[in-house]
Amino acid sequence: MVKIGGIFVCLLIVAMDIGAGILGIEAELEQNKVKQLRLWIFECREPSHPAFKLGLGAAALLVLAHVIANLLGGCNNCICSQEELQKAPPNRQLSLACLVFTWVILAVGLSMLVIGTWSNHKSRASCGFTHHQFLSIGGILCFVHGLFCVAYYITTTSTD
Repeated sequence: MVKIGGIFVCLLIVAMDIGAGILGIEAELEQNKVKQLRLWIFECREPSHPAFKLGLGAAALLVLAHVIANLLGGCNNCICSQEELQKAPPNRQLSLACLVFTWVILAVGLSMLVIGTWSNHKSRASCGFTHHQFLSIGGILCFVHGLFCVAYYITTTSTD
């Protein structure tokens, strides 16, 4: 029964991260449909409301997948010093590495999605720096986040 629950959790995390990635890429496509005037690194364009909604959904799914992976994965990584890390079994070391990677990918991916989404907010109809590719890069990082979250969940919940 535990294995079925673990498989379900892994599939849920992967599905949410894939959904977030697809929404981020779709938001980028919607953003590119808007008319824009571009001069070097500056651009003037109207915000895209569909891109805003898609980007917001992608960010929400990414955060939700991260929370589920960390809550259900548990806290087996009580390593407080370099000595404890070196003495820990390889499974625990891998678990800690995956945990660190998931947090780094979350920070970078969520930042990219928020910057891309915020540039499509209704009150932002002005000129400024270009925000191209932020949504699609954030979407791609959602896929990578899913891989590391599943690896973290598996290494944390497996027995040594």
